[in-house]
Amino acid sequence: MNTTAKTNHIGRKISRIRELRGMKQETLAEELGISQQSVSNIEKSSTIDEDMLEKVANTLKVSPEAIKHFSEEAVFNIINNTFKDNSANNNNYFCTINPLEKIVELYERLVQVEKDKIAYLEKLMNKK
Repeated sequence: MNTTAKTNHIGRKISRIRELRGMKQETLAEELGISQQSVSNIEKSSTIDEDMLEKVANTLKVSPEAIKHFSEEAVFNIINNTFKDNSANNNNYFCTINPLEKIVELYERLVQVEKDKIAYLEKLMNKK
């Protein structure tokens, strides 16, 4: 049985973090001051020099250690542990506000402000 250890492919990790950030290779290249082809080569490389790793990490707004230790499995575990569908329970992440009630409330407040304004102006007119 052949068991090989997973390689720490920095380029794939950079690529995945970039994708999760919604950033294109062209954007990363522009911010790093290099060509898109250079970014592609970095993402294909299993290793990267520390200076470039630091620049990439700063551009992606993560630490170099975050890139080195990035695990997609961990990301999905965090998502699964923080967002669960407990349909039988009280779901705090669903909208519980009735927009129609809010519109009526706002309308009533506006009407009251106008009534107060009219009463104030009538009071001023009566003083003259």
